[in-house]
Amino acid sequence: MDKNKELLGVVDREFLRNPRSFILQSLVATAVVAVILYFVEMLTHAAIVAALGASTFIVFAIPRSRTAEARRLVGGHAVGVAVGALCYFLLLNGVLREQALEWEYVSWLVGALAVGLSIFVMTVTNTEHPPAAGTALGIIAHGWTNKTVIFILVCVVCLAVVRRLLGRHLVDLY
Repeated sequence: MDKNKELLGVVDREFLRNPRSFILQSLVATAVVAVILYFVEMLTHAAIVAALGASTFIVFAIPRSRTAEARRLVGGHAVGVAVGALCYFLLLNGVLREQALEWEYVSWLVGALAVGLSIFVMTVTNTEHPPAAGTALGIIAHGWTNKTVIFILVCVVCLAVVRRLLGRHLVDLY
């Protein structure tokens, strides 16, 4: 089999045509996340870090997509924080507190509800950003702290600002 054909089956043809954009945008994404994580140590909050990592992918790999727009990026995570907090305080730490302590599945159900409600609110408010549903789940999994909320909002605002500043230089990498 021809090695070039094999390579094309694994490596995106756009990369072979324009490797510079792929490399530079990946390096900028790495730098942005490194700077953010340097200032806030939140690596123990896996669901939230995963959601923000997925948002970073969208901003730098498919910057022209609707989900990379500032309204959806920031708005989606704001919805995730709000719905996660609502479910956490009203259900998990509120009326279902005793049941959640006794039966683990109650926390799972509240987490699932937080994801479902955040999807609903994001679609109704036109702030669809899929990784932000993970933010709601992260609030349920790790609880509400001001530090967590500030971390999330600072991260997504930084991503939105960087996307805005580099907008004309960023291309979709597919």
